[in-house]
Amino acid sequence: MSYLPKPKLHHPKLPTNAIGLTRRDYEGAISTLCAGCGHDSISSAIIQACFNLSLPPHRIAKMSGIGCSSKTPTYFLGNAHGFNSVHGRMPSVLTGAYLANRDLVYLGVSGDGDSASIGFGQFAHSIRRGVNMCYIVENNGVYGLTKGQFSATSDWGSVAKKGAINTDQPIDLAAIAVQLGATFVARSFSGDKEQLVPLIEAALVHEGAAFIDVLSPCVAFNNHPGSTKSYDYVREHNEALNKLDIMLRRDEITVKYAPGEVTEVTQHDGTILRLRKLHEGHDPTNRASAMHHILDRKAAGEIVTGLIYVDPEPSALHEHLGTIAGPLNALGDADLNPGIDALESINAALR
Repeated sequence: MSYLPKPKLHHPKLPTNAIGLTRRDYEGAISTLCAGCGHDSISSAIIQACFNLSLPPHRIAKMSGIGCSSKTPTYFLGNAHGFNSVHGRMPSVLTGAYLANRDLVYLGVSGDGDSASIGFGQFAHSIRRGVNMCYIVENNGVYGLTKGQFSATSDWGSVAKKGAINTDQPIDLAAIAVQLGATFVARSFSGDKEQLVPLIEAALVHEGAAFIDVLSPCVAFNNHPGSTKSYDYVREHNEALNKLDIMLRRDEITVKYAPGEVTEVTQHDGTILRLRKLHEGHDPTNRASAMHHILDRKAAGEIVTGLIYVDPEPSALHEHLGTIAGPLNALGDADLNPGIDALESINAALR
């Protein structure tokens, strides 16, 4: 069975958010993934982040491709818009939807096979163009649906469940995203909801290309000794850069930290990202520093997690193109047909 609806009954006194919805209102169908799959933890984190932000589900568009990861939008935000595209093509579908209607919140969910192999070019161009989206890759380093082959993010020297050793160099999607101009780049672990939920919240409200690489162990094919994407390996090699709190403009800031422990990044819309630094010397607003730190810690055998890079003054594709403030799909015939005089003027300017 690929779809199992959840019971509609729930406790009448469940906590509600600012728009009167409960956490259950952000859920979807019952997951049919393997028990213990890290992807289910990511779905739970997305549900919690959207609930915390009081986002109306009908104002969210969730997009995915093909793979275990791309099945997960069925399991959250059942009342949101959704589109399950073909393998590797989620970014172009999301780009088209965003160009047509900029008023929705766009959430792209993909996997390491979907984004780092067949969809690598699509991933790259959506990032460099600055599509306003939260792009989450559920990265398990393996092709789970086709029984455990190495993916493009599998680390060199890692051992497959059947004993094969990977001899290819891995693609680091977070490093690529920083290099291509993403204005928000983070990495987290599906087993660390305390870190992951605020990262997703921050990415959802970020006005630009926001990318999160989430290491998500595959319990069926990549959670054994020798794997570098297993629960035990990631926990032992996790180097967290910071702990994140997100303060929306409507929230009273009550959290206190000792001087010198906190970096605050105020985004152009007034949202404050408050980072409790765990690693000295890393500046999350410096792109070159972010690239250096990823590569430096990788050489030391560590996995950098947390907010790696953020641009406090981001811009997105609609701003680059100079389009109108409203959604293009709401334009009428009179708006789309400016008349013969206006067309003659445009043609004359291009001669």
